[in-house]
Amino acid sequence: MAIANPVKFIQEVRAEVSKVVWPTRREVVLTTIMVFIMAALTAIFFSLVDIVIRSGLTSVLNYFGS
Repeated sequence: MAIANPVKFIQEVRAEVSKVVWPTRREVVLTTIMVFIMAALTAIFFSLVDIVIRSGLTSVLNYFGS
């Protein structure tokens, strides 16, 4: 196993970081808003699925229970 040169490593890291295309503030805001919208839609969807399953299970248990 070769011993890495710390100075060379730092130079390579800086070279790679300079290649990164950083998002603009507008892109960050828009993608953050989209994440919150998708999370809200997912929460609504699973809440509705939960309500449907709960009401169906309650109906079946009431039918056979009493």
